[in-house]
Parts: sequence; structure tokens; C-alpha cells
Amino acid sequence: MSRRIGKKGIPVALDALDTALLDLLQRDASLPVRTLADQVGSSPATCQRRIAQMRESGVLQKQVAIVDRQLVGRPLTVFVSVELDKQNAALLTQFEKRMAAEEDVMACYEVSGEFDFLIIVSAESMAQYHAFTREVFSSNNNVRNFKSMFAMNCSKFETRVPLPPPAGEPA
Repeated sequence: MSRRIGKKGIPVALDALDTALLDLLQRDASLPVRTLADQVGSSPATCQRRIAQMRESGVLQKQVAIVDRQLVGRPLTVFVSVELDKQNAALLTQFEKRMAAEEDVMACYEVSGEFDFLIIVSAESMAQYHAFTREVFSSNNNVRNFKSMFAMNCSKFETRVPLPPPAGEPA
């Protein structure tokens, strides 16, 4: 069995059934439990119980629909490197909470290297992104510097996490 750390810091054991269910759900979260059960060779009740356990442990965080940003009027994707002026646990947490509250922020990563954070922003237009930077970065006295990189094209976008086979089982 493969070990994972759950949301409460307790290791979560994932067996072949768990990893098969996770793989299917990552590909299409709308599959009915009966279809999942048929595809993994188990009963619907067992699959439903396993999915509930993975939700409870935090392994399965949420099920969502992926929307085409272009088709809904948000064609601008920006990767923003942010350098904070001062760094301590409270200031880092404060920045992370601010980014979590921003609707335009699609992802926020604390990173190593020259910058402290890498943010992915989705915007309607350059004007809207400019307003975002003024509001979020320029008005925040703890942001020393930020650099924007604009996506020209996206040749791959994947949310699926590749799952290794459980330990002791063939790949």
C-alpha cells in the first residue's frame, strides 16, 4: 500500500482501488458511481465509501468543472512573480490569505529563488489586469516588486495528478 499524509497529518493508505478511482475521477468527475464501480471491478457501495473516505482524509479535495477561459471572456492568463519587502510567518500568511480572497487569482505558490510567490491570474483584458495590479500589489506596502509574464498560447493544461501504483503492485 502507498502512504499519503492526510489533511490531519495522518498517513492515508491508498490501495489499487483507491488509485483507480482517483484516476477515473480526475479524468471525469461526473461519472456516476455505478459506472465507476463497473470500470474498477467493485460494487457501487464500496466505491461510494472509498470516495467518502478520500474526501474526509483530504486526498480528494473537490470535484469541479473546467471552463474554457477564452469562451467565457477571460482570455488573458498572467504569471506574476512577487517579491515581498519583508518576510516573516505572519506576513507570508497575510499575503497568502489576500491572494486566496482575490477572484482573479487562479493559483498562488510560495516559491524558492529570486521571488517569494508565483501567482497565476486570469483577466478579461489588459486594462482589468492593470487595475488588479494597482489594487492588489501597488496598494500593498509589503510588495517590493512584481513581474508579469503573459501567456501567448497554452499547448497543455492539465489538472490530473499522475498516480504511481501502490507499493508492491505492478505498474
